[in-house]
Amino acid sequence: MLQDFSSVTLQEARPSVVATERLTLRRPTLADVKTIAHLANDRRVAENTRRLPFPYSQDDAVAFIRGTAVLGNETAFLIEHDSGPVGMVGIDRSTPGNAELGYWLGVEHWGRGYATEAARGAIDFFFEELEDDHLYAGARVTNPASRNVLEKCGFQWSGVQLHRFLALGSSTPVDCFRLSRGVWSSLKSWSSARRMR
Repeated sequence: MLQDFSSVTLQEARPSVVATERLTLRRPTLADVKTIAHLANDRRVAENTRRLPFPYSQDDAVAFIRGTAVLGNETAFLIEHDSGPVGMVGIDRSTPGNAELGYWLGVEHWGRGYATEAARGAIDFFFEELEDDHLYAGARVTNPASRNVLEKCGFQWSGVQLHRFLALGSSTPVDCFRLSRGVWSSLKSWSSARRMR
């Protein structure tokens, strides 16, 4: 009977954990609702992410977790440090051929290198598990810290576009970036994330 299931379906159905040097990336569960809502309910976080509403409630966290639990085109990981959850990182594949990396951290965890480390773990997961040749990402032009994360991960700037931000209720300029499988392969000298099952 196993031959009736594609390998992609089996890979997506298995719970995945990505471990980096200091962080663990795991799928969020309903037990994480309060923590996610606490971390995301900050205007400074929401204004730099396209899909987070502000204010961000526990109901928003429940809807997000339930939405990502359904096998589909989005892979989301809760970012955990020894002290507990610090943010989220994920890959949205809802547009074929245009997979996009996204991430955010609670404000109290900014400036510690967690975003770069978590992004690298998610990027490794993406290129090791999927066959796409490119991964895309964006950062508000007013968010140099996020642009630095993407550049440290090997993304190359590809232009500026207007994107709608839910918390702002309007569109704003976004620096767009692209990472190819070839560039990722050449940069694998960074501390490789390892998968645990």
